[in-house]
Amino acid sequence: MVVMKMKFPFEKRVKLAQGLWLLSWCATVAGATTFTLGCILKTELRRRAEVMDNQDIHIVPNTLMIVGLASLGINYFASKICQDALDAGRFPRWKNFLKPYFAISCFFTVLMLLAVIMSYAMKGSLESSLKVGLRNGIRFYKDTDTPGRCFQKQNIDRLQMEFQCCGNNDFRDWFEVQWISNRYLDFSSKEVKDRIKSNVDGRYLLDGVPFSCCNPSSPRPCIQYQLTNNSAHYNYDYQTEELNIYLRGCREALVNYYMGLMNTIGAGVLSIFLLQGSVLVSLRLLQTAMEAVAGKENTEIETEGYLLEKGVKDTIMEYLDPVLKFLLLKNQVEEGTAAATSTTAATPAPT
Repeated sequence: MVVMKMKFPFEKRVKLAQGLWLLSWCATVAGATTFTLGCILKTELRRRAEVMDNQDIHIVPNTLMIVGLASLGINYFASKICQDALDAGRFPRWKNFLKPYFAISCFFTVLMLLAVIMSYAMKGSLESSLKVGLRNGIRFYKDTDTPGRCFQKQNIDRLQMEFQCCGNNDFRDWFEVQWISNRYLDFSSKEVKDRIKSNVDGRYLLDGVPFSCCNPSSPRPCIQYQLTNNSAHYNYDYQTEELNIYLRGCREALVNYYMGLMNTIGAGVLSIFLLQGSVLVSLRLLQTAMEAVAGKENTEIETEGYLLEKGVKDTIMEYLDPVLKFLLLKNQVEEGTAAATSTTAATPAPT
């Protein structure tokens, strides 16, 4: 069953080739834009690598950069094919090139769509990565003298100030870790000794947060210590008053930031995907319309173009069959080699 069969008079073929040439160059620019968007997202993710537990989310920018570069090559050749389509004598030289060209083009176009889907679907992976990464960042906040963790305090402080957040889930996360180094504790002080003794693990815990949690928009001077002690501060109620520190957790802030960025990029890449799909569909129609002119003396006759000569399923199998046969043949060769090796090993040596 022929899919999208259309008639193409000579004038219509010329207009299709000219319009497609312009469209292919627009798609080339769009491909460069896709690559740039991938680089921007990659850079933003690398900036916060110290608070991410894994690099799974990097599959999105990596895919965008790959399909962006591939799109440059695909649309460059599309423009060359369109130029030669205006001359019936030059177009046949592309005949053997077009079948693998369409296979590769469709693969990278589908990959572009997958990148769009992943940009919306990776929220869970991003959130779990940030949950573990931020928890470790807070735990190692005090280790300014430990190699490999020297800049952890600086990174967390900058993060909390830039994104106006505090802790992992919220500011109470700082109550559960010792974030002041022993180097800055006076162990001769009774208060310090009592706090350490009151903790099973011997850690110096307090109901306070680092200075970077302070909200400069608050009219009251920042209260960052004894947050849960109402009697320690004048006219203060921990339960009812809005505290003058950031209440939002950094995980929520970072997830909202990165998902907003990826969703925006995803919407842009989706429009580029539609443009790329239009180029391939139009090029396929032009190809089939021009093939009917091959070998004819009158190249200005009306021809028919189509998207698929067979059904979708049959077309997919036509492309997959050579691949499957190659893999099957390779498997048979490997099995034969293994069998020959085992037979040689089992044969006793002549005495």
